[in-house]
Amino acid sequence: MNSPMLLIVDDEKSTRDGLRAALEDKYDVYLAEDAASAMDLLEKEHFAVMLTDFRLPNEDGMKLIKRAKSLSRPPVCILMTAYGSEELATEAMRQGADDYIPKGRLQIPELEMRIGRALRHQELEAENSSLRRAVDSKFGLQNLIGESKVMKDLLETVEQVAGSKTTVLILGESGTGKELIAKALHQLSPRNRHPLMVVHCAALPAALLESELFGHEKGAFTGAHERRVGRFEQAQGGTIFLDEIGEIDQNIQVKLLRFLGERTFERVGSNRTQTADVRILAATNRDLATEVRNGRFREDLYYRLNVVPIKLPPLRDRKEDIPLMAHAFLKEYAKENDKPVVDYTVDAVEALLKYSWPGNVRELRAAVERAVLLCRTDRISPRDLPETIRNLQPPATHSPAAETASAPSNLTLKDAEKQLIIRALNEANGNRTRAAEKLGMSRRTLHRKLHTYQLEHL
Repeated sequence: MNSPMLLIVDDEKSTRDGLRAALEDKYDVYLAEDAASAMDLLEKEHFAVMLTDFRLPNEDGMKLIKRAKSLSRPPVCILMTAYGSEELATEAMRQGADDYIPKGRLQIPELEMRIGRALRHQELEAENSSLRRAVDSKFGLQNLIGESKVMKDLLETVEQVAGSKTTVLILGESGTGKELIAKALHQLSPRNRHPLMVVHCAALPAALLESELFGHEKGAFTGAHERRVGRFEQAQGGTIFLDEIGEIDQNIQVKLLRFLGERTFERVGSNRTQTADVRILAATNRDLATEVRNGRFREDLYYRLNVVPIKLPPLRDRKEDIPLMAHAFLKEYAKENDKPVVDYTVDAVEALLKYSWPGNVRELRAAVERAVLLCRTDRISPRDLPETIRNLQPPATHSPAAETASAPSNLTLKDAEKQLIIRALNEANGNRTRAAEKLGMSRRTLHRKLHTYQLEHL
């Protein structure tokens, strides 16, 4: 294994040679006598560490560190100086130095310890950056699939409000992806280096939910054997996502209203006021306006939460996204289960498009996972789909359009969609409005797909 490369920059030859002799057993040591020669080496090689004197000819060591840190792969930078002071140390760290050590009391064991510590810190930073990229990939907008106009408008709204402190109310039926929207809002916000706390309000009775959100003191109620820190305190600096907020009782509604107004709360069993810098995102599958009219949800809390509403459409209202989502889920589960499944038959795509999807995206994902697991060829057919979906298949006919759409089993998903459009237009006698209705898409989307597949002549 190659030793880490270390660059020593000092205008005194005796210091350079002495440090090289002390460190060359652990590092591949290079020497430079000034900033210009140091930068020439830094631009040619990737150094793990640069150890530089403060006083250099023509340019001081702090300016050299600033330049070194601007490289695409910067080294760990440690500044040495005989002119030590607290102010200089502070300025060195502000300029980007990873550590600072006075030359007058420089001990080789301590220097080795500081180099090792700085390298470990750099490795942790690299790991954290990698983890953040993985989280961005998992929870960013690229994971919210959809080409329909309604989804494009929704994702544009997410991008616009993500960076603000505004409370967002996410509306939609169960399974439409409300939690995914909340995670994207958090991940795209300046708070993404702080926690995202998810609380499923419907899963807890009122007494436990209050403790879960705000915490409690020891002895606050039977079974409270120790103090508990609630989710609002745990989410300090970050975001709390209250899923199914329409299920919470009036007492907790009052406490949430206070928090939204003052950013303060008390733990259960305490009179001490706590504060928290937390952004609230909330979601519900209920019609909160109706809940307000019926007296089950506070009107003032509703308006506090409903600053920016984001309404997720049910899958049946954006059927043009189904082939795209089905293909993405197929790739995911084929890879996860090491199955050589690459596509769908035309009849399978038609079954997916005809189904109403009461469970929305969650149901589609489950259906595709099942189909991948049961598929015995490289293409999913109706027999691989759940019975509720394949039972909507119309009986086979002998029309030319039906033969065209169902005969080839080696069509790609795009080919299948093209054949379904041809079939719908034939069945509608060329009426594009009726064909669009049959396909579950808007007339504008149909026109776009006709252009994409060069079918404008139909």
